[in-house]
Amino acid sequence: MTRRIAIAGAGHAAGQLITSLRQNKFEGDIILVGDEPFLPYQRPPLSKKYLSGELDAERLYVKPESFYEEARVELHLDTRIEAIDRDGHCLCIEGGERIAYDKLVLAVGSRVRRLPVDGVTLPGVHYLRSIADVDGIREGLESGRRIVVVGAGYIGLEVAAVARQAGLDVTVIEMADRVMSRVVSPEISDFYQIEHTNQGVKLRLSTGVESINGKRRAKSVTTSEGDEIPADLVVIGVGIVPNTELASAAGLEIDNGIVVDDHCQTSDPDIYAVGDCTVHPNAIYGRNLRLESVHNALEQAKTAAANLCGDDVAYTQVPWFWSDQYDLKLQIAGLSENYDDIVIRGNPAERSFSCLYLKDSRLIAIDAINAPRDFVQSKALIAAAEPIEKERLGDPETQLKDLAAASR
Repeated sequence: MTRRIAIAGAGHAAGQLITSLRQNKFEGDIILVGDEPFLPYQRPPLSKKYLSGELDAERLYVKPESFYEEARVELHLDTRIEAIDRDGHCLCIEGGERIAYDKLVLAVGSRVRRLPVDGVTLPGVHYLRSIADVDGIREGLESGRRIVVVGAGYIGLEVAAVARQAGLDVTVIEMADRVMSRVVSPEISDFYQIEHTNQGVKLRLSTGVESINGKRRAKSVTTSEGDEIPADLVVIGVGIVPNTELASAAGLEIDNGIVVDDHCQTSDPDIYAVGDCTVHPNAIYGRNLRLESVHNALEQAKTAAANLCGDDVAYTQVPWFWSDQYDLKLQIAGLSENYDDIVIRGNPAERSFSCLYLKDSRLIAIDAINAPRDFVQSKALIAAAEPIEKERLGDPETQLKDLAAASR
């Protein structure tokens, strides 16, 4: 019988896991170990409303401190885990303490990918992954100052939007030839490039960073083309890396993430893993996926909690993501990799439209911009994986839920 569950990591997934364990009537001990001094909190608002000052830190918390007291959670915050002792069923934490477990859940998340150039350690250069990171950036968000953002993915463009709205001079440097190239089509990239340009952001595409320059703090960025761009502030957003080191050292199976089955169980039956750090099987796409997504983290946490409590629950979800830039809400369902056709639904000029991605006449993903109904209704079509008439998809008067019903 499971009497004691330890959770390594104190992010969004960990907060959901604790909630779900107690909702599923788990009455045993729960121990939470996290390396930040904060209770589990939401990361998506960091580059949006927390960066802009619309939210304070306490509103980021998944649950208030009183919840953990009432749920009888033993908290070890600001604490680093040094190793997993699988034979001894315990976590080895800094200072020599050992925390025993019957079952362990790894919710260790990911860390920022570092930019390997000179000058990245200068004051005024920031990454964005934690509350502390954003607090540092916010100190420099003063109207009239100059910010260089490295990377034009979700994080980079969200920072650019907030900074521009705060009155800063904004330059975005991106190695790819278009923005958000890893996740959206050229049509969507073009739309966002025009939007940011119209807002006054200077985009430097197909451009790398050679160095960040300054003596006491960052003063400029030298590009791969030899240009020197003045900068009072530099924010780097060039991706994240899954935290697999603890699991790897413990001998768990790793493949660009901690490998789990559809029950969120690792290669050790007493250890589960959830969130950004995991690679899991996805029946919809017929392959293993590692997803950097709050939705994935929350749903895996619910799945793991159910199985830890004795249920037999498989994780099967249509992935989804979102990004807020200016007054545009981009909502993505599914994965558009390897699409062979697209349909534009609606009019981009009206700033409310969708891009639907097809593979063998089946809907595999959607990018919905200020089109929440399309986003919500598309999930059933993606999960159904049935051929769809392209012409009907492109008709805004046809609701996607009706096509989903027709495909069954």
